[in-house]
Amino acid sequence: MARPITDKDRQAVERLHAQSMSRNDIARQLDRSPATVSKIAKALGLSFNRAAEVETATAVRKADLSARRAAFAERLQDIAEREADKLAAPTTYFAWGGKDHRYAEKVQPEPIPADRRAIMSTIATALDRSLKLVPPRDDAGAESRSVIADLMAGLARDYAQRHGGPPPEHEEPEAADDDT
Repeated sequence: MARPITDKDRQAVERLHAQSMSRNDIARQLDRSPATVSKIAKALGLSFNRAAEVETATAVRKADLSARRAAFAERLQDIAEREADKLAAPTTYFAWGGKDHRYAEKVQPEPIPADRRAIMSTIATALDRSLKLVPPRDDAGAESRSVIADLMAGLARDYAQRHGGPPPEHEEPEAADDDT
């Protein structure tokens, strides 16, 4: 036989619901079934529908991730720029060698071709990843030109429907002779 619902159960459900606990968490804490907790909540006019909260939390999380991607894209851009500076910078080459295992060092005015290729590869990878994280925005002028072109095409279609043909070509007025 099921345990009867007491005032103590009702008060506990109301208190725990106010603490944003889920129905199942409340049921575990009170050692009652989730169905019983739902029945009590319904009688108290409470709901466990958290769709709006979840939607808000999801939007916030997406915004946070977008900001983090933008910050990381900046870091990648910085790396690419630092690497580009190395292409024309003096470079120290060193080696240990010989039977005495001696250290030798030489400064070149810029990296050797193999190192330049490696630097360029690092730059390309950093820029590629940066652009994938935060693609560049399209030219706003191109978008407005597209809107104007769409508007003009719509006006031409409207004219053709009303007048049975395309609009006449615009002719520039002839310039008046100043000699007359």
